[in-house]
Amino acid sequence: MGDILRRCQAGSVHSPSTSMAASSQYRQLLSDYGPPSLGYTQGTGNSQVPQSKYAELLAIIEELGKEIRPTYAGSKSAMERLKRGIIHARGLVRECLAETERNARS
Repeated sequence: MGDILRRCQAGSVHSPSTSMAASSQYRQLLSDYGPPSLGYTQGTGNSQVPQSKYAELLAIIEELGKEIRPTYAGSKSAMERLKRGIIHARGLVRECLAETERNARS
């Protein structure tokens, strides 16, 4: 997240294709190793769902960081994308937490 803030402060602008490439890199990294904080292993079938949700959440957070500066500048469309992204991220956080709790019980 600190990297996002540094880029925003530096004023660098990324094209959508660059952000898509970054998102796919995060997803590939997570699908290879899994989210370390949740302790999932690659071998079991059930762990694939939380990993994909976690990777999707990370990608959404990355995209949210890019909408903050235009929102402060008064962009209505960026504000709407930011709102939708926050709502989507909140839902994914709930799903990830529920999955973590289910796995902790079993």
